[in-house]
Amino acid sequence: MTESNHYSNRRPARPSQARRQPAEKVQADITLGQRFPLTIKRLGINGEGIGYYKHVITFVKGALPGEVIVAEVTTVHPRYLEAKIRKIRKFSPDRVDPRDDYAGEVGGFELEHLDYPAQLKFKQDLIRQALEKYQPAGFRQYDIRPTIGMADPYEYRNKAQFQVRLIDGHVAAGLYKENSHDLVDLPTCSVQMPVTMTVMRAVVKWLEDLAVPIYDEEHNSGIVKTVVVRAAAATGEVQLVFVTNTPKFPKKHQLLMKIADNLPMVVSVMQNVNIGKTSLIWGDQTTLLAGKPTITEELDGLAFDLSARAFFQLNPEQTHKLYQLARTALNLAPHETLVDAYSGVGTIGLSLADVAQEVRGMDTIPAAVMDANENAKRNQITNAKYEVGEAETLLPQWLAAGFAPDAIVVDPPRTGLDDVLIDAILQSAPEKLVYISCNPSTLAQDLRQLTRGYQVDYIQSIDMFPQTARCEAVVRFTKRH
Repeated sequence: MTESNHYSNRRPARPSQARRQPAEKVQADITLGQRFPLTIKRLGINGEGIGYYKHVITFVKGALPGEVIVAEVTTVHPRYLEAKIRKIRKFSPDRVDPRDDYAGEVGGFELEHLDYPAQLKFKQDLIRQALEKYQPAGFRQYDIRPTIGMADPYEYRNKAQFQVRLIDGHVAAGLYKENSHDLVDLPTCSVQMPVTMTVMRAVVKWLEDLAVPIYDEEHNSGIVKTVVVRAAAATGEVQLVFVTNTPKFPKKHQLLMKIADNLPMVVSVMQNVNIGKTSLIWGDQTTLLAGKPTITEELDGLAFDLSARAFFQLNPEQTHKLYQLARTALNLAPHETLVDAYSGVGTIGLSLADVAQEVRGMDTIPAAVMDANENAKRNQITNAKYEVGEAETLLPQWLAAGFAPDAIVVDPPRTGLDDVLIDAILQSAPEKLVYISCNPSTLAQDLRQLTRGYQVDYIQSIDMFPQTARCEAVVRFTKRH
C-alpha cells in the first residue's frame, strides 16, 4: 500500500553497513567540509550514491554507480558520512538530464537523473540488497524477476498534494525541500498527470488574485494550508480539496464561481479542516463545497467511488498490471475463499471477487471500509464484505469463529506486517498466500518469519513510481507440507 509514499521527504534508517564503523574513527579522521575523491560503488535504498572513504560508508545524493567524484562532507554521523558532489570527474553512461529543475531539491524525483532502464535494474537490485541483509530462509534460490516498467515513465501520478504558502508576497504551491519546511514552488511537475497541474496552477492563481488568506506556519495564522487535486484516469473527473486552518473560508464563493466557470473537469470540491501546527496533512472534518462528494474511477471493469481521503493507488496504468500480477499469483478457484488484508476501498479484493467464492476484507479507516462496501454494491458484487479493524485482530477472530480462508492477499503499509498477523497467517495456513510489498526492507524482514510455513516461489517487482527509489513487488508463496 503506497499512498503514504507521496513525495516522501522522510529518510528510512541507513543500511546495516553504516553501523559497522566505530564512532571514534569517523569523528577523529574526518571533518565537516572536507573534500576527497570518491568512487561510487552502488545506490542505496534512497537512491543515493554509496562510496567508501577510509573504509567509512559515505552517502552522496545525486551520484551514480561507476562515477568518480570529488565529495564534500556535509554531515558527520557517528558511523557514516553524508556528502555532496563538488565535481564529477568520471560520469556514468546512465546519467541523463532530469526534466524537472527541482529534481535535486524535493523528494519524489530522486532518480530522475538516471536512465530509465537503469532505474528498473536498480529496483530489482533493491530487493536483492534487502534479502542479503535479512537473509530469510533459502533467499539465494529465490526467483527475483526483472522489474516491470512503464513505456512512458512520466505523467502517471493521479494525485497532487501540495503545501500552499506565501513566498515573496506570491502564493506558492509545492513540496518541502528534503528534511526541511522550506517550500519549493512547483509550476510544473513531469510525474503528475497534466490535468492535476492544470487545476493546481489555476487555483493557485485565483487564491492570489482573490487575496485569500494563506497559512503562515510560523505564526499559525491564515487559512489555506494545502491543496489536493485527484484525477480519475478512466472518467476524467477531478476532485479538489482545500485543507484549511479554520472552518472559515473567505472568498469561498468567488473561488467556487471561478472553478465552475473555468474548470469543468472539477466535479467535486471539498474542504477539510485541520487546525493548528501539525505534521498531519488531514484533519477529521471534511465538508462538500460544490458538486458531488466523490469522483468515479474505473479499474478492471469495476467502478470505484473515491471520497477525499480514500486510498487509491497513485499510478493507474501500473495498478492494472499490479492487480493482474496478484490475480495470476493467487490463481483462485471458484470454491475458494479469500482474505483481503489492508483492503483500503476494496480495489484488490473486489477485482478478485469474480474468481472466488467469498472475499472478506478489513481496514482500520472506517471511511475506507464504508467505501469498500459501497463499491461492492455499486458493482453488484454480493460475495465480498469489509469490516473495520486491524488485520492482526480480525483474522484471529474469524479463525476462532470457524472461518478458514483458502487464500490471503496482504498489501501492508511501508512498516510491513504486524507480528500478530504473521502468527495468524501461519496458524490459519491457507494454501495460497500473496504479499504485495511497497518496501523491500520490511518485506525481507517479514519473509524471515513467513518462510517458517511457506516457500517463496518468486518475487516480481513492478515500478509504481518511476523517477523515485520506491519499489513495489508481488511475492507468491507455496505452503510447506
